[in-house]
Amino acid sequence: MTCRLLLADDHALIRAGVRVMISDLEGYEVVGEAEDGGQAVEMARELEPDIILLDVSMRDVGGLEALQLLTKHAPGCKVLMLSMHTDPETVFQSLQKGAVGYLLKDAAMAELHLALRAVGRGERYLSSAIAQHVIEQALARTPVPPSLMLTQRQIEILRLISRGASTRAIANGLGLSVKTVEAHRSQIMKRLEIHDVPGLVLYAVREGIISPDD
Repeated sequence: MTCRLLLADDHALIRAGVRVMISDLEGYEVVGEAEDGGQAVEMARELEPDIILLDVSMRDVGGLEALQLLTKHAPGCKVLMLSMHTDPETVFQSLQKGAVGYLLKDAAMAELHLALRAVGRGERYLSSAIAQHVIEQALARTPVPPSLMLTQRQIEILRLISRGASTRAIANGLGLSVKTVEAHRSQIMKRLEIHDVPGLVLYAVREGIISPDD
């Protein structure tokens, strides 16, 4: 089943670049392009895309304002913010207003694919380049549970790693490629600031992801 996407960015070159990247990903189709937040809302209501890639800073109606309108007028659309802004406050505002993911514009195609797949499954996604800063800011405010730092898929992979499963076994069991599992593993370690398997096991036990008897 093809995942239908709407691009919203006030720079034609950015939209063209993203469209080219998406054209190389199997299972995705760009069904529309919007030049500002207001147009994005109108097109979302008309086209009913599965995912909207929404820029934060746009002329007229910006991304954060559009988010609130999309929540009201197109609640069935999942919004993945696509931005150059890396400050945690912008990320927090985006998530609070209804976005399910935040990806930087300079992300590689592999990360774009990971983000689209995560959002398509109903999971949250934070660009790996900003995740650590966001986690640090969040920790300064209140303790953050694993469900906010990791996607559901990453928690599942962390559980399997902690139980001693190999990368290939995890890939086979979840129907993923070895490269995808390795990418998730790298992001798990980066986001948790844990860089060895014993540390991951201790974290998983402490947070109740696995029991000491597993």
